[in-house]
Formats: sequence, structure tokens, C-alpha cells
Amino acid sequence: MPNLNANSIVVLDFETTGLSPQQGDRAIEIGAVKICDGVVVDSFQELMNPGRPISTFIAEYTGITNAMLRTAAPCAEVMARFADFIGDDNLLAHNASFDKKFLDAEFARIDHNYAGEFACTLLTSRRIYQDAPNHKLGTLVNYKNLAEDGAFHRALFDAQMTTKLWLVMLDDMRNTYQLNNIEFSLIKQLAKTSKANTSRFLSNYQ
Repeated sequence: MPNLNANSIVVLDFETTGLSPQQGDRAIEIGAVKICDGVVVDSFQELMNPGRPISTFIAEYTGITNAMLRTAAPCAEVMARFADFIGDDNLLAHNASFDKKFLDAEFARIDHNYAGEFACTLLTSRRIYQDAPNHKLGTLVNYKNLAEDGAFHRALFDAQMTTKLWLVMLDDMRNTYQLNNIEFSLIKQLAKTSKANTSRFLSNYQ
């Protein structure tokens, strides 16, 4: 069964050849952080060879070069190891719809199904940080004054910063709305709640 505690979760991020696996784009890097009860307990990072060269734009955007990918393991091998890493845990990403479609596509290629569900820090932040200039990961990291030491658009660093943002969001919700136990189901419901109704929803949550 999936872990229903919102603090026991795998935070993940993909770097990819493009925007759409339906158009043939592939993953080129996976980074992930595992949290248990608010503590980082493990991490995962691997480049993966998509079987073809990446564009100059993607190389400049991510800092991942074709030379780096030539020596990387094929996507199937890396995704099999990642499947073992996530187990049955629930999953979290910033703009989760993007990462979910690549996770689904790469797992489909190795005939693997996962039990966990996704939550999204982007959708959550739009509800609880309505005064933020925007809800890009880098903007929110600055908005919450989170320490950073690395480069965005590399998978593990983005996963690490999403983890920091997630833990701060949980603390802010606990403190603002006196929530002692924030379950995964609450986060799922919050993502479907309008911005106007967010405060009432969280204040009345039992």
C-alpha cells in the first residue's frame, strides 16, 4: 500500500530531451530525495542515455552534454534502479504533471507500474503563497529565503530545493492553520481547492 503520510515521500525531478514523451522525448537525468517524517534519509541521481543526441538548447539549458550521456547507462537500466528506489512511496514534484508523464512513459517502456500517487508543490504553492511573484521553483526558493548551493535544471539539485520548499510549506500550513497531522489526502484535496477558498478549507480541515 502507498504510504499515506505526506512527510514520507519521494521528491523527484527529471531532465529531458524536450517537453513531451508523446512526441518521442526521453528522460536524460533523474534526481530524487526520500523524506521520512520530515528528515531526508536517501537520495538518487543518475544520467541516462536516451539513445540519440540531445539538442544544443537542452545541453545549454541543463549543462548536460552529449559526451556525458554517451557514457551513461541506458534509460531502461536507470529506471529499473529508480523503481527499486521509490518502492511504493507517494511522489512529489514541482509541476508534477510534467514529471509524472515522463515517469509514466519511461516506466511503461520497462513494463513497470508504481503504487504511489503524486502531489505537486507548484499547485500547493499557488494556494498557500498567493502573494509570491510567481510560482516557479527558483522564485519560491528566493521568496522563502531557502539556502541554495548548486544549479537549477539539474535533477538532483531541483529535487533537493523542492524538498526544502515542501518542508517549509508543511511548517507554514501547520503554524498558520494549527494542523497537527498533514496527510497526503489533504494535499491532494488542497490542489483542487480554489485560491479563494484555500483559507477556509484549511481552517476547517479536521
